[in-house]
Amino acid sequence: MIIDAHCDVLLKLWDDKLDFATSENLQINEQKWRRSPVKVQCFAIFVPPNVPQESQFQAALEMVTLFFEKIIEPYNDIKFIKNKQDLLALKEHERGAILTLEGCHVIGNDINKLKTLIQLGVRAVGLTWNQANAVADGVGEKRGAGISSFGEEVIALLNQEQIWTDVSHLSYQGFFDVMGQAEFVMASHSNVRSLCNHRRNLDNKQIQALIDKDGWIGVTFVPYFTKNAEVVTYHDTIDHVLSYISLGAANCLGFGSDFDGIDKYINGLENVTGYHTLTSLLQQKLTPQQWNNISHQNFINKFPKNR
Repeated sequence: MIIDAHCDVLLKLWDDKLDFATSENLQINEQKWRRSPVKVQCFAIFVPPNVPQESQFQAALEMVTLFFEKIIEPYNDIKFIKNKQDLLALKEHERGAILTLEGCHVIGNDINKLKTLIQLGVRAVGLTWNQANAVADGVGEKRGAGISSFGEEVIALLNQEQIWTDVSHLSYQGFFDVMGQAEFVMASHSNVRSLCNHRRNLDNKQIQALIDKDGWIGVTFVPYFTKNAEVVTYHDTIDHVLSYISLGAANCLGFGSDFDGIDKYINGLENVTGYHTLTSLLQQKLTPQQWNNISHQNFINKFPKNR
């Protein structure tokens, strides 16, 4: 059993009008998902920044509709996960789907829009994408500011509603602001910066802060977050898992593939079925308890919304 905390299937369904059931242009479609060991998949609402501000929330709602109409409703054995009890209640033959938000730019400065998305089922909220918004600066913003006053209001709401605050894509200052304010933290798809010096990866200070906060971290399959090389393989992904463990993050670790959010692939991890190979090799390198925790149990243990 594997839980994957991040993919961008909804963006492709919305932008490219693809068929979730069979489209070969998806790294995760219904058929590939069923052939993989992934039992629970998180589906991110990500509205591209080129969408006009006045249309962004509408686009987010359209992605929510696609989530239910294309992923949940057609299949009796794919269950909408709203809380930890839903996770624990999944039967052996069932799979789970969780709704997340990647970037609060879609809510502008209107907290009620975020409340609406939470009511619709969003269970993890990435405060930014790479750019700045009303909540905080993203990792690509030159000024590198932290959380705004409105951002503090957003985090307070997430704490109250028992929703994960996701720090992937957040500015460095914003990351540490979140560590001081959020009760439930995750980095849904970020790798180890000491292995690959990319701005989206976590340095040792950030990793330790997430450990101290009892947070959750998803190893991601973005090749340029994994190794600065022309060819990147699943062995390089394993290096990030082992590095996180060596830094003390074994009880915080999991996976956040970013499938369908990337146009270059790691060799052996071209789509969700690649988890079979990754699983086989990791189980040779980890203890059974470590694998059990990293594959799914850490995510379940830390899932903030109990019921």
